[in-house]
Amino acid sequence: MNTEQQTITEHFDRAAQLLRDNYNEEKIFDMSIEDKVPNRDTIVSVIEDLKKITFPGYFGSRNLTYVNKEGFAATVLAEIFEKLYKQIKNALSYVEKIEDCEELASRSEWLALEFIDRIPATQAMVLKDVQAVFDGDPAARDKEDVIFSYPGLYATFIYRYAHELYSLGVPYIPRIMTEQAHSRTGIDINPGATIGEYFCIDHGTGIVIGETTTIGDHVKIYQGVTLGALSTRKGQALSGKKRHPTIEDHVVIYANATVLGGDTVIGANSVIAGNTFITASIPANARVMTAMPELDIQNM
Repeated sequence: MNTEQQTITEHFDRAAQLLRDNYNEEKIFDMSIEDKVPNRDTIVSVIEDLKKITFPGYFGSRNLTYVNKEGFAATVLAEIFEKLYKQIKNALSYVEKIEDCEELASRSEWLALEFIDRIPATQAMVLKDVQAVFDGDPAARDKEDVIFSYPGLYATFIYRYAHELYSLGVPYIPRIMTEQAHSRTGIDINPGATIGEYFCIDHGTGIVIGETTTIGDHVKIYQGVTLGALSTRKGQALSGKKRHPTIEDHVVIYANATVLGGDTVIGANSVIAGNTFITASIPANARVMTAMPELDIQNM
């Protein structure tokens, strides 16, 4: 081995030793961890199954013309259950360190079945969101256009199902689901947020909706809106506390508006103009806007 090769090997050895130290210090090295935590690819496949059952005929390769509707639904539900049961089992085992295999299996089965029971009502909510987006966007040709193409609907659809798992106390999986939507659309909806019926996201890119946000019915928000916390410097000390705003019914929030704080309430039927920054409550039936910036137009 020549000197140059020895030098290269020394680089590898030194880096490997430092990585080993990091693994030991942070306790993150486990050769079998894939069998202990939820698998992201499997969760994404569950999302695809939920698309099939929520919008039958729109997604998937199966010809549904002569398919029995109830039989189709039962088959897809069984596929969702089989995947989700194992992923919930992995998540509970990793987080709660349950050693009783029978208890772990029983809890995982109950959670997966409870989620299955909630799918019809969640689908009904998503279909109302489809109607809200179609009603609110003159550029939409029809509801099919919304289902196939609109990122806001896709992010809301995933949020609706993730929120049910979140409310059941399932670890990891809800956030994996909403982060899949985030990565594809630029829309970040925490699965812990509470969002009412007929929710409409227009355009959507750059929207952030925090964990303790509460949104009422018939709310419409545009791209770049942040519904966030006033301060997160206390970190984990704020966990479980109301940090994000409440948006009441029939509110419209236009592009790049920021609404912060757990005590902040935007009253019903209010309109929040674009580029506004709000950290205090707004009464119902209000219109909030910033002063129009002065334009300086010069001839070239």
